[in-house]
Amino acid sequence: MRTFLRLLATALLVIVIDVTGGASRGAETQAGTQATTTQPTTLPTWKRQQDVIYGRTAGTALTFDVFTPTAEKPNGAAVIIVVSGGWLSSHEVLDSPMISVFIGPFIRHGYTVFGVVPASQPKFTINEIAENVDKSVKFIRANAERFKIDGGKIAITGGSAGGHLSLLQATKPSAGKKLSLDALERASGRVQAAAVLFPPTDFLNYRAEGKNIMDDPMLDPFAAAFDFHEMDNTQHKLVPVSRRRHTEILRELSPAQNISKNTPPCLIIHGDKDELVPIQQATIFLDKLKAQGVTAELIVKKGAAHGWGNAEVEIEQMAQFFDKILLGREAGKETP
Repeated sequence: MRTFLRLLATALLVIVIDVTGGASRGAETQAGTQATTTQPTTLPTWKRQQDVIYGRTAGTALTFDVFTPTAEKPNGAAVIIVVSGGWLSSHEVLDSPMISVFIGPFIRHGYTVFGVVPASQPKFTINEIAENVDKSVKFIRANAERFKIDGGKIAITGGSAGGHLSLLQATKPSAGKKLSLDALERASGRVQAAAVLFPPTDFLNYRAEGKNIMDDPMLDPFAAAFDFHEMDNTQHKLVPVSRRRHTEILRELSPAQNISKNTPPCLIIHGDKDELVPIQQATIFLDKLKAQGVTAELIVKKGAAHGWGNAEVEIEQMAQFFDKILLGREAGKETP
């Protein structure tokens, strides 16, 4: 157990998002936006808008922060960073000293970055958390003009559980209701690219074909995220799902089980010594993408376990991948 918690802590450190010397939280306004603050004078620089409310769940506001480049001209595209590790999420990671590592390369490339904070286990399970991520994408697209982005150029990223949720969004987005009078309902949850770090991708084939993640010896710290309940209308309460239904939900929540020819291009960066999330999870996902004719790239971090120090090199590779997919720009070249 101690080993797993250490691995989880390492993963969280890699994916945390922050502002160095983060400013204090602004007061919430009726429109759901907060005071805008500016990062201290360091490179790269950005303007930060805190606590934009994109929805509510169980009476609790769901928020994201927006980071807009100031030294670089915004390129009109957006990168959503899913703030989650072990399906735990907290706004506090947006104020940690690691943001320049994770956000910096995207800002330098001109992306407007959205640090999305979904609900968190143990109160919420993965299916509920995934709905939050989908809602954030729809909200950002519906408000593209407000954030000065192109709603057709949205990428998504995250690490570990954040990577899983990103790939699930890429493979299983909600469709917009075209006839709805509500702009949010009309918006699609589709993203145009995904690039992630060491994600789980197939809960029904974990470590080896046919192995259910519920039988994995490393699951204990994350078990609450898999404790699925559904409403029993005869008892008028939530009850644990049957084993059969549990397996069905695991399939629904496995990105590798939801791939189609419509899945957008994906990049995975994974360590070949990862004990917590084996690199098999990356290869099984990418092999299925290739079988559908979808752009799929894998970068193997030699000798790396689940999470590693300074990941700026890998984040730069993600930014270059997004440049290629969203902007038609090769590394080191400007678009004409």
